[in-house]
Amino acid sequence: MNVKRIGLLAVITIFTFSMIACDGNGANGQNGNVISLDGSNTVYPVAGAISEEFSAATSINTTVGVSGTGGGFQRFCRGEIDITGASRPIRDSELQACAEGGVDYLELPIAYDGITVAVHPDNDWVDEMTVDELKKLWEPAAQGKITHWNQIRDEWPERRIELFGNSTDNGTYDYFTHAIVGEQHSSRGDYTGNVNGNILIQGISNNTNALGFFPFAYYFENQDRVRSIGIALDEDSPAVVPSQDSINDGSYQPLARPMFFYVSTEAAEREEVQQFIEFIAAEGPELIREVGYVDLPQSSYEMVLARFDQRITGTAFTVDGAQVGITVEELLKHAQTDPS
Repeated sequence: MNVKRIGLLAVITIFTFSMIACDGNGANGQNGNVISLDGSNTVYPVAGAISEEFSAATSINTTVGVSGTGGGFQRFCRGEIDITGASRPIRDSELQACAEGGVDYLELPIAYDGITVAVHPDNDWVDEMTVDELKKLWEPAAQGKITHWNQIRDEWPERRIELFGNSTDNGTYDYFTHAIVGEQHSSRGDYTGNVNGNILIQGISNNTNALGFFPFAYYFENQDRVRSIGIALDEDSPAVVPSQDSINDGSYQPLARPMFFYVSTEAAEREEVQQFIEFIAAEGPELIREVGYVDLPQSSYEMVLARFDQRITGTAFTVDGAQVGITVEELLKHAQTDPS
């Protein structure tokens, strides 16, 4: 499955969801054993691929929405869906919303992403940037002031930078600002934002002076249209370009991040949901690689299954939002007991 196929899947999903909405028993008639998912645009390629293959293998129907990480949590905490995909950990405000809605949950890491910073292929002056340089470009104080390439490095041309990135209501934006600016949801506002990575790719590919960020899966499918640049933690560190290898081995920092499914404990008791989680551990890695993300080590999927089977609820994160640089292995080792 590639991103073009995922676009078709989105149309099919909308149609399927409409049919279910018209039939109170769901797509399976009297059985009504439909698994409902929503959430992150970043996680959607994974959710779509796994759901499609799971339904084909089991005849259990799934619906997959794309409300964004924040929108997915809103629906999830109201008890409207079984599973929500997230490109960042749950926030304190969402924890409170779930508590108020009487929704308890299981936090399950499923894959890795590496937020990609890319330029136009004809850009012949930028091969790499440090985190400090990216911060100088993206922090709120840069708005209306840092507007040309030579303001980042003297040797770069005096050309106006055109910026693209995920919109402010998106989990990718939250993680990027946390990792680069140092404060989640804090950046300049004078850039072209969109939740759709393909639209961001199009904008960058049409402008030689453009720079933007988006999830790795969109870069994976569009390497002929944009060029990724290396990211260095500081001036003394090597710059690392995003790839499935550099994301997997943890060297692509600070923009490598885990992606999650949050499963309600009520839904987790249903046999079809249990089958779905088992399917992720068994068949998910190949599908995750196919859509351009990075699968977890097999030992991590075993820990994810154990976390699900033991019904370990709550989040393994101790701060509001993402902890930059943490691996799934570290996350799960810290979560051997219920942290909530």
